[in-house]
Amino acid sequence: MLTQIQQLKQRFNAEIAKVSDLAFLDQLEVKYLGRKAGELTNILRGLKDLPEAERKNVGQLANELRSEIEAKLAQIKSELKSQSDTDGFLDITLPGAKLSEGHLHLATQAIREIIEIFEKIGFTRRRYPEVEWDWYAFESLNMPPEHPARDEWETFFIDSKPIGSKGQRVLTPHTSSGQVREMERKEMPIRMMNISKCYRRQLDVSHLAMFHQFEGLLIDEDVTIAHLKGVLDYFVKQFFGSDRSARIRPFHFQFTEPSFEIDISCGLCGGKGCKMCKGGWVELGGAGMVHPNVLKAGKIDPKKYSGFAFGWGVERTYLMKAGLSIPDIRLFYGNDLRFLQQF
Repeated sequence: MLTQIQQLKQRFNAEIAKVSDLAFLDQLEVKYLGRKAGELTNILRGLKDLPEAERKNVGQLANELRSEIEAKLAQIKSELKSQSDTDGFLDITLPGAKLSEGHLHLATQAIREIIEIFEKIGFTRRRYPEVEWDWYAFESLNMPPEHPARDEWETFFIDSKPIGSKGQRVLTPHTSSGQVREMERKEMPIRMMNISKCYRRQLDVSHLAMFHQFEGLLIDEDVTIAHLKGVLDYFVKQFFGSDRSARIRPFHFQFTEPSFEIDISCGLCGGKGCKMCKGGWVELGGAGMVHPNVLKAGKIDPKKYSGFAFGWGVERTYLMKAGLSIPDIRLFYGNDLRFLQQF
């Protein structure tokens, strides 16, 4: 048995000297120290069959060899790991790890593109509050308290009852609340582009509870529907491309007269009808000639001045942009990098 232990030691030393990787080292550990069939393990199991006098010497040598094998295995494993780590840091020819690079959210990209398009025809961007007074959001827009036209906006109210001369505070349901604020600046003529967050109690594939809207307002002498139609056609061609079609439908808004809904041919199905459009057309928003009562609320003489306004959702507008196939508006704010990194 003593001879067997010495031979095992010699074989182990010969094999450990040939180790060049961790996989081979693991094989040696199993071969000599494995619980089921390790060579040294089998020797230790056979100690019980030896005479008592021999058992003591053999057991001592076997345990010493076990400790020696374990120490050498640990040493070689540490050296191999250290060598692997060191090689990785010292090889200056290897390319460095590329840092992740962020970019503007696609809603911000859309806003900047919209601003650039309208700046070319003289519109200036304004910003007005997201927490607004009822007066600016509704009453000044020809919608007195309890008027049924208010129901369309499904508003979030901050106050349960009026707290001052301008009524309750609300989360602004549309950027039209900036119209009279702009008129109060008394800087004529007006060519305003108000882009802001809006809030409504709506959530489905084409609506968000929080969304961005851009409001165009032009007031000057002798402004007609022809000017409105020209501005709308200009934007559609610039933003969506010359191959897209737009249409105007008669509608009713309390703050414009006459009023229109603006639709564009669906970019997902090419106007054939799909889950998004349900009929080939997608509504972008409303437009119309500013109601005389709204001009009066802004202290502007409706006999001298006229104007038009339009308000569209930024996200809904971007959904219809050429070359995109976004089936659900909620993807904009789902924080899924697989989606956002495409833009």
